[in-house]
Amino acid sequence: MNAGEGHEGGMPPGEGGPDGGREGGLRPIQGHELQTEWLRGQGQDTDVVVSSRARLARNLAGQKFAAKATKAERAQTLDTCRSWLLQAGLADRIMWVDLHEAPQLERMQLVERHLISKPHARGKSHAATAEGKPTDDPRGVAISLPDERLSIMVNEEDHLRVQVIRSGFALSECWRAIDEVDDRVEAGLDYAYSAKFGYLTACPTNVGTGLRISAMVHLPGLRMSGDLEKVKRAAADMNIAVRGFYGEGSESAGDFFQISNQTTLGKSERKIIEELERDIVPQIVEYERIARRMLMQKRRLSLEDQVYRAMGQLQNARLLATEECMQLLSAVRLGVVLGMIKEFDLALVNQLTLLAQPAHLQKFMGRELDQEQRRAARALLVRQKLTVK
Repeated sequence: MNAGEGHEGGMPPGEGGPDGGREGGLRPIQGHELQTEWLRGQGQDTDVVVSSRARLARNLAGQKFAAKATKAERAQTLDTCRSWLLQAGLADRIMWVDLHEAPQLERMQLVERHLISKPHARGKSHAATAEGKPTDDPRGVAISLPDERLSIMVNEEDHLRVQVIRSGFALSECWRAIDEVDDRVEAGLDYAYSAKFGYLTACPTNVGTGLRISAMVHLPGLRMSGDLEKVKRAAADMNIAVRGFYGEGSESAGDFFQISNQTTLGKSERKIIEELERDIVPQIVEYERIARRMLMQKRRLSLEDQVYRAMGQLQNARLLATEECMQLLSAVRLGVVLGMIKEFDLALVNQLTLLAQPAHLQKFMGRELDQEQRRAARALLVRQKLTVK
């Protein structure tokens, strides 16, 4: 990973090698505290809303869209954007990562942190290369440190994908922050813009404002009550997208979903935000809370059994697959917000959802692991983090 002069280099904060003793031949992980914004578990409505995000799609005037550009043209775009982003005053510290030079494990960590997309990690060919080496497709990302509240992907689907994230339900705050960032970026880069259509983007659904507003929500109550599909259908009827843990094209993991606007053309930024902030997300939050109350009133013993069984499995398991771990952590997170589990807070449970992911797990263990080794390492990590001292 490369950094511009005077800027941070290396992996995102919180990474480190293993320390401590051994158990079962694996080296435990101790003392790592991640500062990633969406893990904090603080802010409005954090019982349901994990994080809020604003994302802008932008392209440079006079240059081909990334998908149609040659490698040399994409390299020129990358150089132009990198040069300005590292001097634009976007944050106190900015780390630049040349993804075409970064190892696969580090690129996947950035995906797991929601700082880049899976297609951006893979590159233009959208195919893995031999020995896990990245494609040489010129692309990069700028990330604010240490909180990772801001990331700007260069040469993804569009020349620029600007993202701001906040813990909890804070869509207006995200918009104010990204609007300021957008002004700073535009001060040094000429955007492709049409007086008739607005900002021009590679995908027609982003034309106009280029703005996508989303909230990451945790909906175990709706799943347990059998009402989740009804909410998904209602959202679709309102032209709202309900996507999985990693956004477009991903599946739900641990009852986490991303709720976002579908289109940007014909609506102002304020209108898009108002629809999600005043109507859509609050309704989903209320539906989830009603489902949780119903479960507490009518199926409390069954609910408690699921929560405490999940805690027991996590505290004692010797092998854990990613999907299984996420589902068990979902039940534990619900137990925390309902007051059943008082020993741990949301921040810890949120962190475990990240640390249990394959790339982070291997980074912390200090070496690449096969699937069986990852299952053992994941169980060890979770046992250690959920040990009551």
